[in-house]
Parts: sequence; structure tokens; C-alpha cells
Amino acid sequence: MMDWAQKEIQPLGEVFGFPIENDSQRAKHYRNNKLCPFNNIVANCTKNSLDFPLGVCSLNHKNSRVIICPIRFREDWTIISDAAKFAFESPATWTHVGEVKLVDKYGKSAGNIDYVLVSYDNKGQILDFASLEVQSVYISGNLTGPFNAYLEQPSADFNWPQALKYPKPDYLSSSRKRLIPQIIAKGSILKQWNKRQVVALQTSFYSTLPSFPEFSKDDSDFAFLLYDLVPNPQTQTLSLQLQRTVYTKFTNALEQIAKFEAGSISDFTSALQKKLSAKKRGSKGQMQDFENIVAE
Repeated sequence: MMDWAQKEIQPLGEVFGFPIENDSQRAKHYRNNKLCPFNNIVANCTKNSLDFPLGVCSLNHKNSRVIICPIRFREDWTIISDAAKFAFESPATWTHVGEVKLVDKYGKSAGNIDYVLVSYDNKGQILDFASLEVQSVYISGNLTGPFNAYLEQPSADFNWPQALKYPKPDYLSSSRKRLIPQIIAKGSILKQWNKRQVVALQTSFYSTLPSFPEFSKDDSDFAFLLYDLVPNPQTQTLSLQLQRTVYTKFTNALEQIAKFEAGSISDFTSALQKKLSAKKRGSKGQMQDFENIVAE
């Protein structure tokens, strides 16, 4: 059997919660019944479809497993307890509420907060709250092909040699289309309320973002929780583990994450010159055609 922790000859990291190299009865049970072991809202996986879910939790990419499903972050609810350590003073009684709608001053929706952590007193009255956003990674390429091929004939030796549209992480779209708009819209409101904010990401995703100034935990109001999937060769499973917490401030984070670094102005000017020249040549040609028509 191949070394499941090292070989990268196919793109499937985990299918219905388990690396495909795991052929234990438990892994087969989850695959055969399309179950989710990571605290989905129902027992089954519901990624993309209720009836025919695309049950890929993580992508095999450059000898690591990249989380592509936000539900994967719910393993043992570690993200909630880690976020609570930042959000509230200890000791505190707290819980979380999922998918809470946030509106601005004019009643316009700023989106749903993934999780609102709430601390409360012995009478159940709210003392404080904080937000937790979870961002997995979008992919580019065709993941359905290898997924269906694997399910037709599950095997620890499954491979996918097709190079056309081979699936890979799309970090740029994940940040610009999802993460940044969320931080700007929801984060701005929460900042005005002086509430702490937490974002849970995988380390590889965070490394594609601009660097943020770091502060002490007490001086910060915004934190990135950075996780990775750590393999356990004995159980042939992957475990979600916190690798690092980046403490920063919302204002500083917003300034960095919404900033696009300028490219070469000479390259831009050169491209602009080409378009201008082409437009002028086209205008001269149109004028010549008009003059010919008049002359006739």
C-alpha cells in the first residue's frame, strides 16, 4: 500500500471525512452512507447537493491537504473554543449561535455572521459577544471527475493522471471574492460596536494575504486563527489543529487586506499607448473610408 501521507498522484485529500487511503470499516461506513463526521447540520454531507453531495473535504495539493469545505473546520468544535479564549475574559460562560444576520443603519443586510460567540450570566442574559468567520478555499478545475471516478471503484491506490483542468486551490478568488468583502462589510459594523472579531483560516491561505502588524492579545480586537490538517499515520486520519494565532487590530487589518499593491506604471503606460495607437489607426482608416465614399 502506498505511503498515504506523502504520495500525490490524485487530488482527493479527504472523502466524506477520511483520506482515501483509509480503508477501515469506519471510513467505508461514512463513504457508503455519504455521512459527514464534522458536525454538519444533518448527518449527511450536503456539499453542493442534498442528494448527490460532492463529499470532498480537503484537496491534495503540494503534499498537503487544503480545506475546501467550511464544515471541515467544525471538527470537535475546536474553532469555537479557540475563538472564545480570545473573545472573553476567563472564566466566562459562553455558547455560540450560527448564521446570524447583520444589518446596517438603514436595514440593509451586511451578510450573515458564521458564528456569534455569546457570553451570558446565570440568568441567561447576554454580557458580551464576538464574531467568528470561517473561510475555506475555493478551487479551480474539475473535482467532480476524480470524485466520481473514485466512488465508482474506491481504492487506496486510486490515481488521477488527467492533467486537463486538474483541480487546485484558488486563493486569490477566495480572498477577493469572499474573505475581503466579508471583513469590510461585517467587520466595519462590529468594529463600531467595539466587538472582537475572529477569522479562522488554514495556514496556507493566510500566507497568501498581506502581512499584518501584530499586537499583544490584550491590545488587539481582531485575530486570525491558523489551522492545518495534521496526519496521524497510526489511525490514517487527519486532525484539525491550531498552529498559530495572529493578534492584530481591525483598522490595521482592513488597511492591509483591502490594499492592492501597484504594479509597474511603465507597463501600464505601454499597454495604454498600444490601445491609443490602435484606436488612432482605426480612426484614420474610418476617416479614409468616409473620404473615399464622398469622392465616389
